[in-house]
Amino acid sequence: MSGAVSFLLAVLAGLLTGILSGFGVGGGSLLLIYLTGFAHVPQNLAQGVNLLYFLPTAAAALPSHVKNGCIEKKALLPAIGAGLLCSGAAAWLATAMDTNLLRKCFGVYLLIVGLRELFRPGKEKDSVKSS
Repeated sequence: MSGAVSFLLAVLAGLLTGILSGFGVGGGSLLLIYLTGFAHVPQNLAQGVNLLYFLPTAAAALPSHVKNGCIEKKALLPAIGAGLLCSGAAAWLATAMDTNLLRKCFGVYLLIVGLRELFRPGKEKDSVKSS
């Protein structure tokens, strides 16, 4: 792949993952797929890049979500506490795992999430508060 095509693919991946992150969907999953599948970055390094990518994209999207009432304040502290604890444990586990096993676990995770989305019954009601 030429340098220009690689650069354009990287820009496109950044645009798409940025849009998904802004929606709160989790553009990091797409970023991990791009980094490991197309840019040939090892899974453990791609996860580190994804973590650094998440910080500024989440910070950019957060004010809009707060303004539109899309933050459940009662759930914030327990979710942050559990998230910090579990992400620390998972990071320790991920750095100790073989990269091939890590890739397989991520693939199974994506498959499960994809199947859940494909076969989810009905549509969820929009819970966004009107301004």
